[in-house]
Amino acid sequence: MKYLTTIGEKTYTIEINDDQQVIVDGVPYPVDLEAVSGQPLYSLLINNQSFEAFVDQGDEGWRVLLRGDLYDVKVEDERAVRLAKSAGGAVAQSGDFHLKSPMPGLIVVITVSEGQVVKKGDILVILESMKMQNELKSPRDGTISRLKAKGGDTVEQNQILLTVSG
Repeated sequence: MKYLTTIGEKTYTIEINDDQQVIVDGVPYPVDLEAVSGQPLYSLLINNQSFEAFVDQGDEGWRVLLRGDLYDVKVEDERAVRLAKSAGGAVAQSGDFHLKSPMPGLIVVITVSEGQVVKKGDILVILESMKMQNELKSPRDGTISRLKAKGGDTVEQNQILLTVSG
């Protein structure tokens, strides 16, 4: 099965034929992916390198926390994309983006305030979880329209921390 996977501005074609290998943009990689204790935490071995990733399905796609960086990932079936294009359909983006906590943790600091203009990639929140500090960044340009958490708060997975309007 082929999927079009978009991370930021870049789209990758990913083909999954079995559990031992994926093909990314025509290049095969040996993989081993295992869920850890029924949590949204995965152990990934790819091309003989080991990674741990938190993976969570959000309202507008998937969120992957890998090595302290949060990625918004959109995954679409290649056939569904072709059908949508042939029908002339396009998906409109909403004006608000709700930054949700990718895992339970402690808010170390919120680096922005309501009304502040932010750029894509700006650090919005530093979240500590499992003794690691994770920078949660803005996925797009916009204005902070609402803060729903503050430094020192303990938050749950999927809890809305703030809203970026734009």
